[in-house]
Amino acid sequence: MISEIQIESFLQNSAEIKIIDVRSPAEYEYAHIPGAINIPLFDDGERAIVGTIYKKKGHNEAILTGLEFAGKKIRSLAEQGLKASKNNTLLLHCWRGGMRSASMAWLFEQAGINSYILKGGYKSYRRFIREYFSGKFNLCVLGGMTGSGKSEILAELEKLGYQVIHLEKIANHKGSAFGSLGQLPQKSNEQFENDLFTKLYPMDTSLTIWIEHESLNIGRNIIPSEFFQTMNNSPLIVIDLSRKLRVKRLVKDYGKFPKEELWSCLTKITRRLGGLNTQKAKLALDEGKPEKTAEIVLDYYDKSYNFSLGNKPGNQIFYCTSKTSNPRSNVLLIEAFTNQKVPVRKLDEQ
Repeated sequence: MISEIQIESFLQNSAEIKIIDVRSPAEYEYAHIPGAINIPLFDDGERAIVGTIYKKKGHNEAILTGLEFAGKKIRSLAEQGLKASKNNTLLLHCWRGGMRSASMAWLFEQAGINSYILKGGYKSYRRFIREYFSGKFNLCVLGGMTGSGKSEILAELEKLGYQVIHLEKIANHKGSAFGSLGQLPQKSNEQFENDLFTKLYPMDTSLTIWIEHESLNIGRNIIPSEFFQTMNNSPLIVIDLSRKLRVKRLVKDYGKFPKEELWSCLTKITRRLGGLNTQKAKLALDEGKPEKTAEIVLDYYDKSYNFSLGNKPGNQIFYCTSKTSNPRSNVLLIEAFTNQKVPVRKLDEQ
């Protein structure tokens, strides 16, 4: 049985049924629906040939060429579909919900697999998630100067059952010039949006969703503009940790990396640190004084963070002062803080 379904039904069914992306490997690699399995009807070269023939010789000749390519691997495609299917059912999509998905659905039907094709294909999925990002979300943004341990606090909140979005984890980047250290390579921005949507979509938007305070760019990934605006308009709780504790955390988190990699990161912010400070920071690394390097770097990042806070209304910023870097203790502190609704301290009252 072959049926065409809308994106909402497609996503709902994906909790139980495997998604098969029949686009070419290059299309899939650039960006895909998280969890989808790539069973391409054509490889990258074949897709290019079929596309060229379609433009030069028309629809019928392209179909015949496509059948010639597919005919050589029908058995393999059917076997892959049978292996991926659960209860002989699959969800399929190509780029626009056209010939490739219909052809694969027909083939799978011959193998006894029920197939549901996404109406409008991957293109409709992308349109849906862009619209979703512009919706209403009950966000609570967790901020704090560099070294405050915000990611660890969010992880503890998640363990306790809170709804949490880890933007830096999704982006494979910690946001600063040093943010790529120890991380997997960043994916395309389209894939970043797909991954963010996949985390966000199952959440109850009527309940609080915790998220880390970020700038628009996280490395080379960019937060969707509508969602970023929602973040900016949401309450911001700033975890206020002493500089001494933050220096200690930075040394712990980054001191394990080779000096050459740290030097390379420092070079990225030479213009902002200043040439002299950059040289001092590098010299401190050479002399085995990472605390000194952290102090110099924090001079820049603290000023930058305070500047970003200045662009947000003071009545949306709440300061939560802590004397520890222990994430579990800080979660307890934040819980008490939010429940008591402590009055706002404006920037000029720090």
